[in-house]
Amino acid sequence: MSTGSGSDTNPVRQAVAQLADPEFRADPYSRYRVLREAGPFHSTSYGMNLATRYADCAAVLSSPNWGHDNQAARLHPTRAADEFPAVFLWMEPPDHTRLRGLVSKAFTPRRVAALRPRIQALAAALVDDMLAAGTSDLISAMAYPLPLTIICEILGVPAEDHPVIQRWSHMLARALDPDATLPAAALADRNTAIPEFLGYFLNLVRRERLDPGPSILGALVQVEEKGEKLTESELLGTCILLVVAGHETTVNQIGNGMLALLRHPDQVADLRIRRDLMPSAVNELLRYDAPVQMVNRFAKERVTVGGRVFEAGEGVTVLIASANRDGSAFPEPDRLDLTRYQNTPGTAPANRHLSFSLGHHYCLGTPLALLEMEVLLGEVLDRVTVLDLCTDTPSYKPDQLVRGLAELPVSFRA
Repeated sequence: MSTGSGSDTNPVRQAVAQLADPEFRADPYSRYRVLREAGPFHSTSYGMNLATRYADCAAVLSSPNWGHDNQAARLHPTRAADEFPAVFLWMEPPDHTRLRGLVSKAFTPRRVAALRPRIQALAAALVDDMLAAGTSDLISAMAYPLPLTIICEILGVPAEDHPVIQRWSHMLARALDPDATLPAAALADRNTAIPEFLGYFLNLVRRERLDPGPSILGALVQVEEKGEKLTESELLGTCILLVVAGHETTVNQIGNGMLALLRHPDQVADLRIRRDLMPSAVNELLRYDAPVQMVNRFAKERVTVGGRVFEAGEGVTVLIASANRDGSAFPEPDRLDLTRYQNTPGTAPANRHLSFSLGHHYCLGTPLALLEMEVLLGEVLDRVTVLDLCTDTPSYKPDQLVRGLAELPVSFRA
């Protein structure tokens, strides 16, 4: 669906329209810049207000006065009210607090850290395959298989079912965009994917309840707090969240990060020499080209942000990727600087990027996402001497809320 500039010559309205147009996915950042410079908030055709600047975006994300109430009804009116089960990402306290607490008991830092050897082995095998091929699509050969395999193993999904999980994951991620911006085919895909996904994972949940295994899903069916366990609907909602957030967004994180590095060979050379920069590098890659470009929040009561008053129920689309490129928060925001998050004595730490959100909706899977990227990037730097980008115009998926490459042809040589 093309909602480009049309006959409207107003640059702000053009930029707002272009953010919803797949034809402009390759460069949303010039549109974000136009919007940031024009003002802190801009209205959309589907009733939301775009927040463009770091301070305002951080304020909305971290404030308890903003939540997810009415999101389904406002942005997904073609979706049945009970179509999705209980996903705690879209809940508010006290339900969110209870459910997130239960999930956290199963998704512990210790359990995530224990995944390192498996992630390392998978990364090594993927690099083996890419070196043997010489030239291949990094997205299908590396970015998809690593997080897909890990999240499926976490949930106890057998290997033969991984391809269908990948298909559902992409359909569900695409359907996060507002219905008003989606073509009919994407809405139809969602209507097909959701019942298939829920039916599949309902069988897994019931199997694990009868005989819990060593997977995180096995742990989730057993966690308990004050005599309460996760309901069947809550378990299904958690599966949706883990698959979409733990797979699709990580695919985009890997692809976007690798493209940024391929376009900045000087930064790659520095990182080869200074491996202590790896944590800083991964965070800078997340800031520079966020896999989740925007999220939605709704005012729970009358509230003022950035000098503007929002009435209860008004919606804001927080442009995370725009905030991450705000010059008032990040010096030289459009420059990739892998040392940006390196703690240097005598210098002020860099502002926190918003790619994992803030507040009580801060991403629970952050440690796993960082671990996968650090391990994979380390494996590539250890074993690949020459990394070449084989196109000047990589293609992007049409998604708006999440941003990721459809293909990334590269050449790897040892």
